[in-house]
Amino acid sequence: MTRPEDAAWLRAFPHDFRWGLATAAYQIEGGATEGGRGLSIWDTFAHTPGLTQNGDTGDVACDHFHRWPADLDLLVDLGVRDYRLGLSWTRLQPAGTGPLNPDGVAFYRALLGGMRDRGIRPLVTLYHWDLPQTLEDAGGWPIRATAEHFGSYAGLVLEALGDLADDWITLNEPWCSSFLGYGSGAHAPGRKDYRDAVAAAHHLNLAHGLALREIRRVRPEVRVGTTNLVLDIVPATDSPADAVAAVRLDAFHNRVFLDPVYLGAYSPAVFETLGRYGFEQHIREGDLEVISAPTDFAGVNHYQRVTVRADPTAPFGFADTPAEPATTSFGWSVIPDSLRSVLTRVSRDFTTLPLYVTESGASYDDEVVDGAVHDAERVAYLDGYFAAAAAAIDEGVDLRGYYVWSFLDNFEWAEGYGKRFGLVHVDYATQVRTPKDSARYYRDVISGFRASRHQDAAIPATT
Repeated sequence: MTRPEDAAWLRAFPHDFRWGLATAAYQIEGGATEGGRGLSIWDTFAHTPGLTQNGDTGDVACDHFHRWPADLDLLVDLGVRDYRLGLSWTRLQPAGTGPLNPDGVAFYRALLGGMRDRGIRPLVTLYHWDLPQTLEDAGGWPIRATAEHFGSYAGLVLEALGDLADDWITLNEPWCSSFLGYGSGAHAPGRKDYRDAVAAAHHLNLAHGLALREIRRVRPEVRVGTTNLVLDIVPATDSPADAVAAVRLDAFHNRVFLDPVYLGAYSPAVFETLGRYGFEQHIREGDLEVISAPTDFAGVNHYQRVTVRADPTAPFGFADTPAEPATTSFGWSVIPDSLRSVLTRVSRDFTTLPLYVTESGASYDDEVVDGAVHDAERVAYLDGYFAAAAAAIDEGVDLRGYYVWSFLDNFEWAEGYGKRFGLVHVDYATQVRTPKDSARYYRDVISGFRASRHQDAAIPATT
């Protein structure tokens, strides 16, 4: 493998490209009962026997709530100056309504202020799946009121914290919140009703629009976008039935969230795929105008390519499996070209806005041996996917940043602590952090990029 600082693809990235890392509040913070934090659906889900691997919870996680100064120092040591973090809704607004919790505001002001003091630029996510349990008890995302509460929450947060960050994301992966949370039940709150799931999908889109409106009102100077999980989809065979299945999976997973935000309407494929569960009845006059209000950038999370085949017995008429080779500990594919494909498609078919890869990464069974973690597979993954991102830029994609998932090993939702995505290993018993080989590789990528840009700036222009 070419040394990262010498990689030819490094020069494809624009001079102000953001090389970052990403985390989410429930996955790293811990401090579950401290500072006035309220109960979220993930607290309830994780404490319900049988729903998470080994009964793991996020009660302590990486203890970032107490260790954030040292964690920020570690980011600096790794050369990372861009960091995507999530806010805990229940730490800031324990019941999902009413005034913000002063202790929660103080925590995030300290955290964001610590980033500013260290020269780390934040990209702040307002919602990364931790719905207040009180709002779930009142109906959750399947009811419209939850979207309205989120809009109000966003305005309050920007009033309290908006002076400390210029870049904001409304929602992270609403597909997971709706279809895993209310359809399959694999994620919190663990409900299994696809009529609820399709209602939640529209109301999450509406929540984005309502939050955007409040942010524009309170802090018109900040930049705002949303983040969607975008699959690269290929039919299992050349049959017409599998081609239709691919269209349906695309509508179910990608288009139901990309269409309304960037194109201002749901496509016919979305109505055809979700209509059997009453999707259209949740859309009111004026909703799409709210949802499609202009944003400043588009976030793309990408993890895998899948193959899809027709299955009339399945809830939406298709069945999908990871494409080969499936080599991560999750069984997900490692196909760098799938990232290029996704980025070029979003840029071509949905929006000309600047794009950010707001999550991309891979889980492996990492172990500390003699004080080190030699994660060669992750290093190869990053090298391949960075090259794929460069190829997308060469094809005309306006890509402005790449936030690797994840900074730290953490609570991986229903998988508990059994999956490790971090560039930094966490010993959960001792909370010792050990940078992996991939962290050092990434540090070299960033330093090599900065050095190349410095050299470019030193070369006089010629005519």
